[in-house]
Amino acid sequence: MARCKALQDFLDLALPAMQARARDGGSPASLCRIVGAMRHVGAPGAEAATLPVCQWLGPALDWQGDFARLPAAIRALSPDLCWRRRSGDTTASANFADNHANAMLLGPGGIEERRDIWIGLSLLAPHTRYPDHRHAPEETYLVLSPGQFRRNGSDWFEPGIGGSFFVPPHAVHAMRSGDVPLLALWALWAGQEVSAAPIGG
Repeated sequence: MARCKALQDFLDLALPAMQARARDGGSPASLCRIVGAMRHVGAPGAEAATLPVCQWLGPALDWQGDFARLPAAIRALSPDLCWRRRSGDTTASANFADNHANAMLLGPGGIEERRDIWIGLSLLAPHTRYPDHRHAPEETYLVLSPGQFRRNGSDWFEPGIGGSFFVPPHAVHAMRSGDVPLLALWALWAGQEVSAAPIGG
């Protein structure tokens, strides 16, 4: 079974970019496991779906950098993306429900249905705070636009475009956008033992 071309083209750029920047905690080993598992292609998954907040995807991709081919790959993949909302809580901003979306590329409910690895995108409109959340799989982020993050009760930090960081299993983490939309790529190693899907990164 062959992976769809737009998805494969994106992965061929995104995973090496993540690996090149993976210096935090368990990120290098986690991404190595993910890349190895990707040799197996999962079944076709979710059909494309969009949300009003997706109007911010274009502005979130309006940057240049040392991996500037990624925006073009995301734009080429965008017609296939299935964007979904997740539930919020008291830690989310009041505007969260209508000002965020997540798209699973590989994983439960993704373009490619599978359980061992979860790769996706999170998009926040300006001035939006994602709720505190946690999950069993370890996670590596690659930040694709300006925005702030926190984990395990730390102060907010801004990795910058191309910044990467690691979230250990069950660690509480969150993100928030400022004056511009926030776009982040995340990759989680779930292995074979985790069956519950995350809701966003």
